[in-house]
Amino acid sequence: MDTKIGIKSIEEFNYKGKTVLLRLDINSPIDPETKKIVSENRIKKSLPTLNYLIDQGAKIAIIAHQGDTLDYQNLIPMEEHAEKLSKHLGREVRYIDDVCGPAAIEEVNKLKEGQLIFLGNLRYLTEEISTFEDAVKLEAKDMLNTYLVRSLAPVVDCYVNDAFAAAHRNAPSMVAFQEILPTAAGLLMFKELSALTKVMKTPDKPSVFVLGGLKISDAFGMMKQVLENGSADKILCSGITGHIMLIAKGYNLGQTNLKFIKDRNLDVFVKPAKEYLDKYGDKIICPIDLAYEEDGERKEIGIEALPTDKMCMDIGHKTIEVLQTEIAKAGTIFVNGPAGVYESKIFEDGTKAIWNAIAEAKGYSVIGGGDTVSAAQRFIDTDKINYVCTAGGAMVRFLSGVEMPLIKAMKNAFNKTL
Repeated sequence: MDTKIGIKSIEEFNYKGKTVLLRLDINSPIDPETKKIVSENRIKKSLPTLNYLIDQGAKIAIIAHQGDTLDYQNLIPMEEHAEKLSKHLGREVRYIDDVCGPAAIEEVNKLKEGQLIFLGNLRYLTEEISTFEDAVKLEAKDMLNTYLVRSLAPVVDCYVNDAFAAAHRNAPSMVAFQEILPTAAGLLMFKELSALTKVMKTPDKPSVFVLGGLKISDAFGMMKQVLENGSADKILCSGITGHIMLIAKGYNLGQTNLKFIKDRNLDVFVKPAKEYLDKYGDKIICPIDLAYEEDGERKEIGIEALPTDKMCMDIGHKTIEVLQTEIAKAGTIFVNGPAGVYESKIFEDGTKAIWNAIAEAKGYSVIGGGDTVSAAQRFIDTDKINYVCTAGGAMVRFLSGVEMPLIKAMKNAFNKTL
C-alpha cells in the first residue's frame, strides 16, 4: 500500500494475539422518533478493516461516537451499532455501555484472538465533546492524562484509526494515542485519502468542481484552494453558492432572496466571490436562470429578468444544460452540495439532472458530505460514482489545503513500531 503520505498502513503490523484499539467513525443518521439507525453506509464501510484485523488474529476493542452536544438528539447508546456490525461480520460484537471505566477495562482484558468488544459512546466523556474542544485548547501531548487515554492505553498494544470522517476533530480519541502507541491507518482511511489526493493533486483533466448546497463556507474555502493550485479547471455553481456569485456579478436577486442570505450572514461571502470572479472568472460558471414556485407550479426566470419577489430554490433548465455539458466532458468530477431544495418535487430538477449526468459521465467522480450523499442516493445508484467519501467537514478541509489534527498525529506516529 502507498505510504508516501507519511502515514503507516494497517498492513505493516503483525496483529496476532495483540490487543488493538480501533477508532471508527460510524456516527449514523438516526430516526428522531424511533432513535434507530436509518443508514448503515458508514458501518458497512468499516467492515474491511474489521475483517482484516479479525483474520490477523487480533483482539479488537472498538471506540466510536454517536451524536454530540451540538447534535444532542442523536447522542444515544451504540448498542444498535454493535448489533449491525455483528450481523455484517457474522460474529458477535459484544457491547458494553461503558467507555473506559473499570467494567470496560475488564472486558478488554478478557478478549481472545478474533474477539471484539464495542465500548460505550465516546461522547459520554466531557473530553470528547465538541464544546470541550472549542473551549479547552489542548495539544495532543496534553491529552495523555485524559480519562480515556490513561485508562485504555495501558491495556492495548496498538492503535488503529479508520475514522477519516472525524479527521478535523482535535479530540483524545483521534490524536492522543498516537503519542504513545504504535499507530496505523485503517483501510478506509487510506481509500479516503487516496481518492481525495487524486482529486487534489493528480486529477484527470478537465477537472470540474460542482458546488452547491447551503453550507457555502465549505464551498468557498475549497474554491479558493482549488482555483489557486489549478486542481479545478471549472467551478460549476448552483444552490446558494450560485446565488452569491450572481450577487457578486451585480445581479439583484430581489428582497426575498437577499433577506434569506442576509438573515444567515451569508452575504459575507459576496466580497470573496467578487475576488474569485475578478481573478478566475473564465473558470467559474454561474446560473443563467433560476426556478421558483407560483400557484403550486414551477416557474423559471432568466437572470436578465431579475429581480424577483419569489424565493428561488433551484437552477433553471438552461443552466442545467450548461452544467450537463461540462460534466459530460470532464475527466474528474467532484461534488459537494445539491443544486437546490431537492426534497421538494417542484425543485428537484437541477439536483436530479446533475446526478444523472454524473452517473453517466466517463470522468472519475468523487462525492462527499451528508446532504450530498443523501441527494445522490435519492436519484441514482451510487455504485455509478467512483468514490463516495464518508466524510463531510473533514473532506472539505482536506481539499481546502488544511492540515487536520488526525493527519498530523498519524504522521507524527510514523516511526513507532509494534
